[in-house]
Amino acid sequence: MAATSPRLVPGDVPGNVEFVGLDGGAVTLESLRGRATVLYFYPAAFTPGCTTEACDFRDNLASLSAAGYEVVGVSGDDVATLKRFSEEESLGFALLSDPGHEAARALGAWGEKVIAGETKIGALRSTFVLDADGRVLSAEYNVDPNGHVARLRESLGA
Repeated sequence: MAATSPRLVPGDVPGNVEFVGLDGGAVTLESLRGRATVLYFYPAAFTPGCTTEACDFRDNLASLSAAGYEVVGVSGDDVATLKRFSEEESLGFALLSDPGHEAARALGAWGEKVIAGETKIGALRSTFVLDADGRVLSAEYNVDPNGHVARLRESLGA
């Protein structure tokens, strides 16, 4: 297995991958079509950076929605953990589980990262902006959670 999955670039239309919704049912990338979507991958719920990023999306949800974007967060956490995370942080947007990290691999949000000076393989904090047809408008990898949503809003004009 390659250390880092192939990355998406603007103009790509990712293949149809499957997630698990908070109700336990399957949600596909194709089912998100019909509306512009900010799809962001994060390593794990309740960790400092992931909580910062999720709460930043929550706090800016109205402006992103007004600009026509739906926000969807994805991690490898199980559904029970994601439900608790959403409730405790009052997120107000969809969270999806990617239990085997297959979607992360397919979209390039999986690979080598350095944590405390040690190289590891895992989920890469990544954000994809998809148009209503599912085409990638932007793809960002190894995102810094601090200030990310503000930079994203600026680039989207939201």
